[in-house]
Order: sequence, then structure tokens, then C-alpha cells
Amino acid sequence: MNKAVFLDRDGVINFEKGHYTTNLDDFIINKGVGAAIKLLKDNGYLVIVISNQGGIAKALYTHEDVLEMHIKFCEYLFEFDTKIDDFFYCPHHQDYGKCLCRKPEALLFEKAIKIYNIDVKNSLMIGDSDRDIQAAAKCGINGIKIKPNENILEICKQIVGGVYG
Repeated sequence: MNKAVFLDRDGVINFEKGHYTTNLDDFIINKGVGAAIKLLKDNGYLVIVISNQGGIAKALYTHEDVLEMHIKFCEYLFEFDTKIDDFFYCPHHQDYGKCLCRKPEALLFEKAIKIYNIDVKNSLMIGDSDRDIQAAAKCGINGIKIKPNENILEICKQIVGGVYG
């Protein structure tokens, strides 16, 4: 089985400005993210992004816009000689109906666990909201809640050092 660190996107990977990140120019990567992901990958962790992208349901941006942001992020990670293993996102919003994939629901985690044969007891979630932590907990994954836009490098050093294990 594989160990993984799940990351929320807005507020963990990129700058959370208090409203939707709708275009590529507003997708600003937070300090320390590249080095943090490289550290995790170099220590045998899968790194998977699990994100709510309800702005799609609200027609504020499209699936293609999300893909462009993810491509920009992957290109940034090339500078650190590392990568994300996968991106899972929910395009729905509670104002437009219920779904099972929008955090705090756990469907996206369940999919990733199944696809990547993830050992939930040796995996973690880093998120900046209660719903991130709640969704992970539904699958038996411990969560680490950070402040929005906090540098995650020190937390990732603690993860590989066994502090959270």
C-alpha cells in the first residue's frame, strides 16, 4: 500500500484571496509549496490534490480554466524536479444541488484511495478549512489544518520526520 499526503488547493497550494480564483493570472502559488512537495515525493509519499471548485457550477470559470491552472502548477513543479500524482476536484456547488464529491463529503478521497491503493493510516490531509479535515476523517485520514496561505514546508518536514505518523 502507498502512503499519501492530500492537499487542498486554494489556500494551501495557491493564494486564497477570499473569493474564487477564476483565471490564470490570479493563480499565485504560495511560498514553500514546491520544496514541500519535492520533500514529500523524495520521501515516498504520493501527493494528491483534492479541491472544491464550485465556481464551475456558478459559471464563474470553466473546467478548462481549472486545467490551465493545474498545468501552470505542474510547470512550476518542474523547477523543483517534482510533480503532483493526481488532481481530483468537485465542480459542483451546494446552491445548485447536492453531490457526494464536494468536501466535506469524501467521494474524491475514496476514489483516490482506491485508484492508488492508499494506506489511510499512514496518510495525511493538509487543508485550510474544517471541511477539508472532515472529508479526510470520513476515510480514516488524519488532517492538519493550517491558516490560509501558510507556508507548508515546515509541516512537510515534520511529516517526513514522523511527527504526524
